[in-house]
Amino acid sequence: MKLAITEAGQGAGPPVVLLHGLLGAGQNFGAVQKALAAAGRRVLALDLRNHGASPHAPTMSYSEMAADVAETLDAAGALPTAVVGHSMGGKVAMALALARPAAVERLVVADIAPVTYPTPLFTQYLAAMRAIPLRPGLARRDADAALAGAVPNPALRGFLLQNLVFAADPPRWRVALDVIASEMGSIGGWPDPPGRYDGRVLVLAGDRSDYIRPDHHPRFRALFPAAAFETMAAGHWLHAENPQAFLAALTRFLRE
Repeated sequence: MKLAITEAGQGAGPPVVLLHGLLGAGQNFGAVQKALAAAGRRVLALDLRNHGASPHAPTMSYSEMAADVAETLDAAGALPTAVVGHSMGGKVAMALALARPAAVERLVVADIAPVTYPTPLFTQYLAAMRAIPLRPGLARRDADAALAGAVPNPALRGFLLQNLVFAADPPRWRVALDVIASEMGSIGGWPDPPGRYDGRVLVLAGDRSDYIRPDHHPRFRALFPAAAFETMAAGHWLHAENPQAFLAALTRFLRE
């Protein structure tokens, strides 16, 4: 599957590819993409399958999503590339590096580990999103109020509602909510793909997040022997909560 791309910048070195997390889109990396492009890099932000402007499909295994990314970048003449992935996108990035190591010049994994996670919160969010009545004239404030019970954090509600197209009448979801809900087992899981990636890897964790724990480090090193670990001041959404620190760490690693 060829994915939707937002592209910026140009440069002689390897491109940089940005892969978003669950219920996100390439646009979530807008400020990061703009800064890297201004620094002389070709930067491609992708919408993963069932997200953003990309096509929908009935399944969401990490091998399938990694193959989507590889097909898209190959068609764009953007391989080999540095790959930056956050959360679900980080798992896609790891799966790509393990399946096609020659395609990945270096890898940044942002606040996710190659392990299986429970997904009760995202399951709750999805149920609340699917329960919003998509009636003609639905206003953002009404949709926000409908989510408030299940999603008390206003910033997180705003993030989720970026997926609702209010310009349509009635509004419609960009994301394939039903498919994502049915595939949460795969999305929260990790397929334990064979092989390893010997290239350079930065594993970047938020100091207020529990997604990457010390007991995950041996698993990283088994798959990515050159992995280096850093922690920055943030929760799980590193690039949104502390964009300056995220960009600084990313820029430093890409220059090394």
